Amino acid sequence: MSPSMLNTVFVTKISKFLPNNPVSNDEMEEYLGQIKGLRSKCKALILRNNGIKCRYYALTKDGKSTHSNAQLTVEAINNLFDNSFSADDIELLTCGTASPDYIMPPHASIVHGLLGNKSIDAMTGVGSCNSTMWAFNYAWMSLLIGKYNNAVCTGSEKISSWMLAKNFEEESKYLEALGKNPYIAFEREFLRWMLSDGAAALLLENKPNKNTPSLKIDWIEIKSYANEADTCMFAGGYKNENSDIIPWRDLDSKQWLNDSVFSLQQDSRLLEKYVTKFASIMLKEIAGKYDIDFEKLNFFLPHMSSEFFRNKIKDSFAEQNIFIDSNKWFTNLHKIGNIGAASAYMMLEELFNSGNLKQGNTILLFVPESARFSYTLAHFTVV
Repeated sequence: MSPSMLNTVFVTKISKFLPNNPVSNDEMEEYLGQIKGLRSKCKALILRNNGIKCRYYALTKDGKSTHSNAQLTVEAINNLFDNSFSADDIELLTCGTASPDYIMPPHASIVHGLLGNKSIDAMTGVGSCNSTMWAFNYAWMSLLIGKYNNAVCTGSEKISSWMLAKNFEEESKYLEALGKNPYIAFEREFLRWMLSDGAAALLLENKPNKNTPSLKIDWIEIKSYANEADTCMFAGGYKNENSDIIPWRDLDSKQWLNDSVFSLQQDSRLLEKYVTKFASIMLKEIAGKYDIDFEKLNFFLPHMSSEFFRNKIKDSFAEQNIFIDSNKWFTNLHKIGNIGAASAYMMLEELFNSGNLKQGNTILLFVPESARFSYTLAHFTVV
């Protein structure tokens, strides 16, 4: 199909759902608990560096779930509906998450089941932060070629119950039995103070909204650098001395508990070494491909796991002669926390519904994923 025959695709609505009340830094352990009753050694340092002031948990203070990941997602989708668009109008559903409720069935199928609407195409993006963008890309391409007239894309996380102290107790006991410090490894504890719960949903259509501004999707670019670096963030495996990830199914069931194999963990050394390096290399390449004028760009939305990386990103961009004015950067990390795969949609939702967008404004969304280092860039124009 020639480019002239392709449809134009628009984001016409964006909604979100954040569970319960915001949780301050001082309240976090009231929800997540203390491992073996010990105060964290690194919590204060991590919170100071990441710049997060509050986050949301789909939990009660006694660790009981108030929502599943799928329920969070459905709540966000429901917030899209009005007199002009209902559940039965959805033609394609694409869902991205790093924390599905089950290994199988796929997340989008569970969400579709809870929605209870008609039979539709439902696709799940699997991975970490970029799972949402893979789902977004699938929907965009499906509308681009005219297969569907609309799609609902979601990004969601239910991380909090993954980070409860009870999930690390066996590892702590095992370390103590070996005569070692009962504190769990930094790579696992690090993420306990970083992540948040929530969901966001985008409505994509092949025509703009008549009554409110829409975002024309100009292009989407996705690239993996897995060929250049080892695994950085993972769950369901054990990283050996050769940096190979041994899958859970090849490990003894005792090791699942003793090494917290199913916990989410991140190699902070690899993160710092590569995440901004590859980001600047990709941005330089794509800026050349589309002849991006950063002086004319109105909004730059970078998904950052932590404010710690803001200046590092700027420095890395500068090495590639890329300069984006600080006033153009838009994030909401400090207000809602790092919601992983939902973070990109959450930034877009707040900006989209802020009333600050003007016709002709341009937006560049940048989503890095550290799991095996993949990146997404998406460019929008307000119409």
